[in-house]
Amino acid sequence: MNQSRTILVVDDEPDLVKLVVTYLQNERYKTLEAQSGQEALHILERDTVNLVILDVMMEGMDGFDVCKIIQETYALPVIMLTARSHEEDKIKALKIGADDYMVKPFSPRELMARVEAMLRRAYPKEESVDYLSFGNLHIHRGGREVFVDDAEISLTRREFDLLLHLAENKNRSFTREQLFTQIWSDLSNSSLRTVDTHVKTLRLKLAEAGKKIQTVWGVGYKFGEKE
Repeated sequence: MNQSRTILVVDDEPDLVKLVVTYLQNERYKTLEAQSGQEALHILERDTVNLVILDVMMEGMDGFDVCKIIQETYALPVIMLTARSHEEDKIKALKIGADDYMVKPFSPRELMARVEAMLRRAYPKEESVDYLSFGNLHIHRGGREVFVDDAEISLTRREFDLLLHLAENKNRSFTREQLFTQIWSDLSNSSLRTVDTHVKTLRLKLAEAGKKIQTVWGVGYKFGEKE
């Protein structure tokens, strides 16, 4: 899950660091900050970091030098940021080991998408083990926790099981009978109406996440984007 990933943001522009950190934290990433290359390297010596967002143009040790050391010492994924759009700079960054390169000004939402994609590539097995994320909705399998942004959503055992089953099979439709068999197989005294009741409750609780359990007419339900 995002909250298990730590991202180091390195830039000598405090306002830009604040902006990027705000977006990262909204996506439930842990963040560390540095305003110089030397400070970034000190942080890497003492903290576990999963990805670095690194500015090129900094006083003293520039981003190219820092990136080279990061790759030689830690082999971490790096996204480089720069106000310069010269092709030579991009080629240099990629040659020394940067995984991606964005020119300022950039879209913070695009940066978040690139961060997520890069983490999936860098940690494919770990990302798939215990967490599911859909925008600002995060499901922690092992902890049986659900978050919308930073707020935990309280779900009953059956609500969580129903949400997890549907989310793990996003956009796949299930009949009431299939869901009842999957979630309530140990309750012989329940009826199919309990599926409808739990779906109604989940819809209310997930409304702010922009997600909901959709009705598939003539079939049953599926998990998908808010209509």
